[in-house]
Amino acid sequence: MSAKHTGPATTNDAGIRVQSDEHSLTLGRDGPIVLNDHYLIEQMANFNRERIPERQPHAKGSGAFGHYETTADVSKYTKAKIFQKGAKSEAAMRFSTVAGERGSPDTWRDPRGFSVKLYTEDGNFDMVGNNTPIFFIRDPLKFQHFIRSQKRRADNGLRDHDMQWDFWTLSPESAHQVTYLMGDRGIPKNWREMNGYGSHTYMLINEAGEKFWVKFHWHTDVGTESGDAYLSQDEADALAGQDADYHRRDLFDHIAKGEFPSWTLKWQVMPFDDAKTYRINPFDLTKTWPHADYPLIEVGKITLDTNPVDWDTQIEQLAFEPNNMVPGIGLSPDKMLLARGFAYADAHRHRLGVNYKQIPVNAPKNEVHSYSRGGAMRVKNALDPVYAPNSYGGPHAQPETGGEATWYADGDMVREAYTLRKDDDDTSQPRALIREVMDDAQRERLVNNIAGHLADGVSEPILVRAFAYWRAIDQEIGDRVEKATRDLIGGKSKEEGLASAIHESQMEPAE
Repeated sequence: MSAKHTGPATTNDAGIRVQSDEHSLTLGRDGPIVLNDHYLIEQMANFNRERIPERQPHAKGSGAFGHYETTADVSKYTKAKIFQKGAKSEAAMRFSTVAGERGSPDTWRDPRGFSVKLYTEDGNFDMVGNNTPIFFIRDPLKFQHFIRSQKRRADNGLRDHDMQWDFWTLSPESAHQVTYLMGDRGIPKNWREMNGYGSHTYMLINEAGEKFWVKFHWHTDVGTESGDAYLSQDEADALAGQDADYHRRDLFDHIAKGEFPSWTLKWQVMPFDDAKTYRINPFDLTKTWPHADYPLIEVGKITLDTNPVDWDTQIEQLAFEPNNMVPGIGLSPDKMLLARGFAYADAHRHRLGVNYKQIPVNAPKNEVHSYSRGGAMRVKNALDPVYAPNSYGGPHAQPETGGEATWYADGDMVREAYTLRKDDDDTSQPRALIREVMDDAQRERLVNNIAGHLADGVSEPILVRAFAYWRAIDQEIGDRVEKATRDLIGGKSKEEGLASAIHESQMEPAE
């Protein structure tokens, strides 16, 4: 019995109606398929090409759409039109894991990507961040190595805790982020109850040309102020097997039910000259600015109220890049941010094609007058003249815009670390996180999470370094980590020995 047809007529991709959705064109009912079945060939060829390369990090994720509004007067800090009180824009957000591939479980222990795109009247503003206010490293030369250490081995294609801890323990600047990762924030309960952070330091410029430094914080309006709604390791492990898309499903289902998540945007603002003498390097991505020195100020709110209708075109092709800075906001001397200003856009050119900004989800809402032309997948016409300067009315630059994000710098070109400040070290902030922010129950979970991770395949030389790594952060926590890890390894050894003995006894011939 054939299904009742209620939808429109099927067409091929050229809009031509097709005769069948089920049967190929053959020589007789039982004969071979013919080469001139163009619809079959189109279907097969498109299927073979419908997966674009996945993102290198942040491959697994999803997102939604909504709107942003600035609710406070922060004009003394920036002239950016989108950050004037009452300004509104359409918005897109994407959430993700960092190390997992496109099909990996949502509930692996991992930082979560938290990216925001605002389609402003002055062009797109992008913020690429995480659910933690810091990161593992401070120099982009180590980024590729870091990501490889968190992914898979060359020989067996498996993820490997030994190489993860090898990298971390040889990179002491990772201590602050690893403390977050092994704590509750390492496996958020869902994306809706999760805070997001720009993590990097950005620049603000007001109408008078005054410059400030700023950090972005997006605080969940659904969960707690800390954004620490979490899953236990056991809960996360169970969900990884039961529903690998748990976080993606949670966001989609809540929006579909009209339960719209939102986040309040808050800033920490540092006067421009403070950065010269502040006790820690304010551009070091492994550090936070204490709120006592630079308190949070409320700026605006973002709300997600629209799910994608085509996940591939709206989410998988959604591209964020830190170099999308509208007038009134810019980059900073943060080495990681400066490198990301190139790396993200370059990744999109590789993954989506050089004209990826013409994909509707990435296209700005304002008019584009660019001298870019040609290239694969270009769909908007270029207009003469196609060069500048010209005498024929082509687009012209606007020096009067003024106020670019610049700062004074001098010195020889060197390959060296940041100049150390009075309180620049790698352990005091993670130590404060453990001692002053976490309670006893959180510290217990931290120890258990670390021990469980270390006991899973980490070699003895790396274990010794890992115990020293944690003792450098906090002596008591380091001692507890070693004891818990040794107990787990000992327990596993006993279980393996018992299993071996049982196996051998079963192999013995009956008398």
